[in-house]
Amino acid sequence: MGYISLAIVAFLVVFASPVVLATDTDPIPEDRSKIPQWFHTNVAPYSKRKGTLDPALDAAEASRLIITVNQQGGGNFKTINEAVKSIPAGNKNRVIIKLAPGIYNEKVTIDIARPFVTLLGQPGAETVLTYHGTAAKYGTVESATLIVWSDYFMAANLVIKNTAPMPKPGSQGQALAMRINGDKAAFYNCRFYGFQDTLCDDKGTHFFKDCYIEGTYDFIFGRGASLYLNTKLHAVGDGLRVITAQGRQSDNEQNGYTFVHCKVTGTGNGIYLGRSWMSHPKVIYAFTEMTSVVNPSGWKENLLHGYDKTVYYGEYKCFGAGSHLEKRVPFTQDVDQNEVRPFLTLGYIKGSAWLLPPPKF
Repeated sequence: MGYISLAIVAFLVVFASPVVLATDTDPIPEDRSKIPQWFHTNVAPYSKRKGTLDPALDAAEASRLIITVNQQGGGNFKTINEAVKSIPAGNKNRVIIKLAPGIYNEKVTIDIARPFVTLLGQPGAETVLTYHGTAAKYGTVESATLIVWSDYFMAANLVIKNTAPMPKPGSQGQALAMRINGDKAAFYNCRFYGFQDTLCDDKGTHFFKDCYIEGTYDFIFGRGASLYLNTKLHAVGDGLRVITAQGRQSDNEQNGYTFVHCKVTGTGNGIYLGRSWMSHPKVIYAFTEMTSVVNPSGWKENLLHGYDKTVYYGEYKCFGAGSHLEKRVPFTQDVDQNEVRPFLTLGYIKGSAWLLPPPKF
């Protein structure tokens, strides 16, 4: 074969299997119907992303291991904890734990030495992780039904609950469903149920898509840098109810919560979008439907008046009866198109280097 023919073959080999590069700058579209295409373009599967991801993740995805859990038998294990403990410390491979439908009454912790773990439920089936831990017994952040310390975690098609009763004032009855403390974690089609402090979005970069989060007070809290897409935020109970207590403590911290194409629902009309648990919370709602349950002032008055100058609360092109800005507290940010753009891209969570779609069951 001559040199010209060899060159043509090489050209065809290279361009027949293009590497798809995710982008950190392509904003989520305002038109909700375009979200699937945006996601397909920017969060392509590993088969199209080889060589473009974090090196450790690239290597892990190349060597997948599947473990099955079925309480009725027929799987590798009968409990989630048994499956997690079977993963060696220092794990370097993607381990997909496939869960048969059912209710798993377990308190599960995935420690920092076991990265690259996926908990995968069956689409369309009820796969429930549930426990009843409370702050009185475990401490607030250790009360969670599922605690993840490790990096590159993923969960899909799961219901995660804390079934402890709604806490009474001063009872130390806070009860978490989930605590995510690892970096570069993704959640797809997951539902989180609790009352006070349902989801501790504590530390690291995180992505939530097509999820549901239910609670009463501070039911999303912590220091995470997180993007919530097409997620329903539902407040239950009565009295004072607050969705977010984002824990940023200085302008130097690169964290905050962004809610894009989400929906706020509940009962009554006293739900606040957030409060200043710490001095510098950063929370943005964009293209989000706010029903009449949202308090007209939007955000809870700051614990300290000095926080009026340090909180960052923004709303951009939200809609619904609870979205009107006329009566909002004066410390709400007036966010324009240029200011909101960084909050609408994967760059907010540096997602192009690690974010992948969920695996098929």
